[in-house]
Amino acid sequence: MSEKSSSGSDEDVDPESGQPVELGGVLSKWTNYIHGWQDRWVVLKNNTLSYYKSEDEREYGCRGSLCLSKAVITPHEFDECRFDISVNDSVWYLRAEDPEHRLQWIESIELHKAESGYGSETSLRRHGSMLSLTSAASALSATSTSSFKKGHRLCEKLAEMETFRDILCRQVDTLQKYFDSCADAVSKDEFQRDREVEDDEDDFPSASRPDGEYSHNNNGSKEKLCAPASPKGINGIDFKGEAITFKATTAGILSTLSHCIELMVKREDSWQKKLDKELEKRRRVEDAYKSAMNELKKKSHFGGPDYEEGPNSLINEDEFFDAVEAALDRQDKIEEQSHSEKVRIPRLTPGPSGDAHSTIGSHRFAAKVEEMVKNHMTYSLQDVGGDANWQLVIEEGEMKVYRREVEENGIVLDPLKATHAVKGVTGHEVCHYFWDTAVRMDWETTIENFNVVETLSDNAIIVYQTHKRVWPASQRDVLYLSAIRKILATNENDPDTWLVCNFSVDHDKSPPTNRCVRAKINVAMICQTLVSPPEGDKEISRDNILCKITYVANVNPGGWAPASVLRAVAKREYPKFLKRFTSYVQEKTAGKPILF
Repeated sequence: MSEKSSSGSDEDVDPESGQPVELGGVLSKWTNYIHGWQDRWVVLKNNTLSYYKSEDEREYGCRGSLCLSKAVITPHEFDECRFDISVNDSVWYLRAEDPEHRLQWIESIELHKAESGYGSETSLRRHGSMLSLTSAASALSATSTSSFKKGHRLCEKLAEMETFRDILCRQVDTLQKYFDSCADAVSKDEFQRDREVEDDEDDFPSASRPDGEYSHNNNGSKEKLCAPASPKGINGIDFKGEAITFKATTAGILSTLSHCIELMVKREDSWQKKLDKELEKRRRVEDAYKSAMNELKKKSHFGGPDYEEGPNSLINEDEFFDAVEAALDRQDKIEEQSHSEKVRIPRLTPGPSGDAHSTIGSHRFAAKVEEMVKNHMTYSLQDVGGDANWQLVIEEGEMKVYRREVEENGIVLDPLKATHAVKGVTGHEVCHYFWDTAVRMDWETTIENFNVVETLSDNAIIVYQTHKRVWPASQRDVLYLSAIRKILATNENDPDTWLVCNFSVDHDKSPPTNRCVRAKINVAMICQTLVSPPEGDKEISRDNILCKITYVANVNPGGWAPASVLRAVAKREYPKFLKRFTSYVQEKTAGKPILF
């Protein structure tokens, strides 16, 4: 998986516009439990995250998008490359190439989210959302008034209080002007009086008092006679009238407040009951919402990457086993239907070739093939009856399945060995149909697809195959060399023996991918043909032949599937495979010449 950015910078912000730049690249997106993780071209632009199947298909439109305004970005607790984006009940599971790319995507998404107009400083500047004190006070006044729309009398009283407030404010301003004028007049009068006293001391005694302007007091000093104050007061203000009006206004306010208090006290009980009902209703709605969200999370997330096979899977072992068993049952039903269709429409298959498979190849893996063949012929044919390490797990007629429990680092590596006896077929025929890829899909039901990566020789090929997904287990793929060999007899009493061995190899054309867990295998099918002499001069028929099959498998499944589940699946599937395959060989060889 590769990742590249179509645009972007170290700052992630366009210096000219101040807006976050567009970001595009390849991320792995969880599609569903069948297809798992798939590479998608993801674009982050204008507070929207969109994805396309590939970069070349952008012109055809996106396959999905998320508005990031209310998105919640959650880096995964254990997977350093994964992060989840959720908007309400929609969840995208994404994986970057490495932790550094994940951090880059998360920071860019958060930056776009911050610039989307939800609480950012730039959005306030952009929209000019500076509230004045006047507008705030007006809004508060409108809110306080509209809160009592249901009580008409209370609204009237509040309107009266608004009127009284305006009158009172004007009266306060008038009285304040009057008090300021009085203070200025007193100051000037005291200053003038001091000057006149000084002048009288200089002119004393004086007998004349022109215009009656001065009069002597008992101490012999003279004072200026002030004219009586005008009833209008200074600057023409009727102080007495303003005081009476001010008193009436305040009395009106107090009276109106008393009425408001009486009305609110009368309605307090009904309001309290309504409040209690609303609180109870809100509590029930919140409980129902929490319950619905929990159920929704279970339904919407079940089947997501957290509920599949993995080191930190949220699904427990029992649920894992039940899900695998249900998936296998569904596959069996589908296979039964497809098998009936195959019976109705017979398919012509090529017959086995001659003895070309008995030769030793000269390809680059020839030495490894010879080593595998030798080991299987030495150890696989040994009797397991006296070995206490082997446990008999299945016995159905001629078929017996043995298992030896082995675990390494928590991974089940149980070697498995099965023996079977099939009438009417030879070992060559059984091994041919087991090895031939041309008929593989006729009897193999667990494979989703396969292809021959390289043909090494007439009897050795390298095959890549992916197995059907059994949710919640991860999908497996296998890359292996498959070789068919005729084992040369060491003496005349040895039965005719054929062998097919499949073992894992590496190849540049099929490297491991994130989509599947790469399993490692070492499998062999050894078939010996036993012939009973026919009566009299009769020719040997299929009634006189018996194929003794020894099947051994050493599989490292990889991944994190529970051991109990792997053992249960092996116990269930291996016997079914042997019966299905041998029945197929009997069906294909019936009525045809015997191939030894």
